[in-house]
Amino acid sequence: MPAVSFVLLGYLLGSIPFGLVLTRAVGLGDIRRIGSGNIGATNVLRTGNKGLAAATLLLDGLKGAVAVLLAAWLGGHEAVLWAGIGAVVGHAFPVWLRFKGGKAVATSYGVLIAAAWPVGIAAGAVWLVTAAASRTSSLAALASFALAPLIAAVLADLTVVKLALVIAVLVFARHHTNIRRLLTGTEPRIGQKA
Repeated sequence: MPAVSFVLLGYLLGSIPFGLVLTRAVGLGDIRRIGSGNIGATNVLRTGNKGLAAATLLLDGLKGAVAVLLAAWLGGHEAVLWAGIGAVVGHAFPVWLRFKGGKAVATSYGVLIAAAWPVGIAAGAVWLVTAAASRTSSLAALASFALAPLIAAVLADLTVVKLALVIAVLVFARHHTNIRRLLTGTEPRIGQKA
C-alpha cells in the first residue's frame, strides 16, 4: 500500500470528533460554543462533566492508537509514520467540521503510545508533572511534545523520532493562541473557564 493510503487511513480515524459527539449525545449541545470552542477533552472538562472529559480523552487517544496499530499490521513499521501523522492532522483539521478541529494532544499521545509505548508514556509523564506544577494544560502539552523527539531519540528508532518531530510541530502550530496567552499571563488554568 502506498504511503498516501496510510495517511488517509489515519486521517479518517483521527477526524472522528468524539468531544462533539459525546457532548451532543448527553444533551450539552455543541462543544464548539462552550469555553474555548475546542472539541478536545480540556474544553469538555469546562462543561463540568469530568466523566465526559475522561471519555473524550480516552477515545481521542484510542483513535490515534488504532490508526497506528492498523497501519503497522497492514504495512509494517514505516507505515506507522504516515498513519500517525494522518491521525493527528485528522483531529486538528477534520473534514466533517470544515477543517476546524482540536489541538490533537490526546490523539498525539495515542499515536506515540502505539508507535513506541515507552516514548508515549514518558511524554505523558512530562505532561503530568508540568500540569501538576503549573495547573496549565497547554503549557504541559507544549513541554511534553517539545521533549518527545528527544525522548524518542533515546528510547526508539528514527521512524518514531520523525513522527515525534512532526507531531511536535503540529501541536505547537495548533497552540499558537495558547502560546500568546501564556506569554501575557492570561492562559486559563485546568478546569477554569476559557
